[in-house]
Parts: sequence; structure tokens; C-alpha cells
Amino acid sequence: MNNKYLGKFIVISSVMSTLLILFSIIYLLLEIYSGGKNYLTFEFITSEPKEGMTAGGIFPAIVGTVLLVLIMSIICVPIGTITAIYLNEYANKKSFFTKSIRFAVNTLSGVPSIVFGLFGLGFFVQFIGAGMDKVFSTDGNLQWAQPNILWASFTMAFLTVPVVIVSVEEALKNVPNEYRAASLALGATKWETIRKIIIPNSISGILTGTILAVGRGAGEVAPILFTGAAYFLPHLPEKLTDQFMNLGYHVFVMSTQSTDVEATKGIQYATAFVLLILTFSLTSIAIFIRYKFRKKLIV
Repeated sequence: MNNKYLGKFIVISSVMSTLLILFSIIYLLLEIYSGGKNYLTFEFITSEPKEGMTAGGIFPAIVGTVLLVLIMSIICVPIGTITAIYLNEYANKKSFFTKSIRFAVNTLSGVPSIVFGLFGLGFFVQFIGAGMDKVFSTDGNLQWAQPNILWASFTMAFLTVPVVIVSVEEALKNVPNEYRAASLALGATKWETIRKIIIPNSISGILTGTILAVGRGAGEVAPILFTGAAYFLPHLPEKLTDQFMNLGYHVFVMSTQSTDVEATKGIQYATAFVLLILTFSLTSIAIFIRYKFRKKLIV
């Protein structure tokens, strides 16, 4: 009898928690939309900023945010996946090296994001970038030793790679050991087993890590403060050494550095709403791809 009541209590608590989360999300979206609906026009989304972002649109910020997320995903997902495969399939669980990697992953996941921004400035911009300029620059002008979209993407990738590692490793652990044993018994090598058996059966976990990385990367601002983001840049980045506009950074600057915050509050709300919709869209695309992979595996 006690177990019966306990089960009902857990179900009711789960339903109430879900409804509370949904209500909070809907309320947040409606509140932000109502604050910026007068600015949410086609021109605002597709035009370039003017007059210090008090006029015009946010199209360069949208493109910059998308490029940042895409480059970040290209960097962090392979690194996180390879690391997770090594930890789960190759590494000796009791070795000092494996324990050191796990300690580093757990530590990185708890480091404040602003620390990653300072790390990116010191390591990527002032060390790697300066070294590349010494090797490749012929006219003495700085190209890589300055904030740009590539260093911002690398910094964001370092921030999100622990999330990818944890989610992918959990997916690998869920692949039954019988699959590994059967593949090896049929004469397949370790790598062939991983490539043809384990990875296809854990692809949903890999995509889950990508989804989590996209969601965090699109909304983080601190890591790109010193590594590439620009407040007012009324043109699109043309190469990896260019700075870029970012929706989150734009909202931050307008809410803290504007000479008249009240006058720009509508633009802030509109930009925040576009950022939320963009994040939901990128996440939905990743979820759809994951669903198609799952359906293909089931079939």
C-alpha cells in the first residue's frame, strides 16, 4: 500500500514539475515578446544596424551567432566524441592517466564561463595567434593575434566539450556488451567494432551532446567578451580573422552600456526574443536529426 501511494506521489510530482517548467517557459516567452513586439519586423531581422544600434536591424548579430555555434560544434563534438570513445572503450579505468582525464572533465564543467574567456584571450589570441603572425605575417600587421570568430569558437568549444564527453560516454555505456562480444567473435577488430557497431548504436547520445552544446553555446556571452565579439559591426564576417556580432553580447551591452537604457529596452526585448527563437530552432534541427537516426536504426 505504501508503495502504491509513493508511486502516485512520484507521478503527480513529475507532472506538476513539468507543468511548472512549461508555464515558466511560456510566461517568459510572452513577457519578452510583449516587450519587443513593436520592433519585431522583417526589416529588424534582415537589415544591418545603424546609428550605434538605435536604428536598423540585427542581421549581422544573427549570422554571427549561427556561425559561432556551427564552428564551435565542428570543433567540440569530434573532440568530445573521441575522448568519450577512448575513456569508455580503450582506457584502463584504474590508471592514473584515465583518472586525470576524468578529473579534468569534471573540473572544466564547473569552471565559470568568464574564466574560459580570459583563458581564450591569453592562450588563443596572445599565444597561438601571436605565434601564427610571427610565422605567416609578412607585412607586420596583426591578423591572428587579435579577437576573431575562430578564437571565440575555440573558446566556446572548450566550454562545451565536457558536456559532450559526458553525454556521449553515457550513450556508449548503454550499448550492450553482447554487441561488442559478438562482433569480436566474428573476427572484427576493435576499431571495426567501434565504427560499425558501437557508434551507430550510440548516435542518439552523440547528437544529444551536440544539442546540449548548441543550447549552451548560443546563449553564453562571457567566453566571447575578449575573444571575438563586437558591439557595433554593421557587416558580416568574411573570414575567420574577422570579429563578429552576437545576439547575447548585444543584449548585454545595450542593457549595461547604453546611455539611455529605457529608450533601448524594446530593442533589447526584441533581440532576446530572436535569440530564444534561434536557439530553439537550432536545437529543434538537432533533435529532428536525432529522431531520423533513431527511426532508421529501429527500422
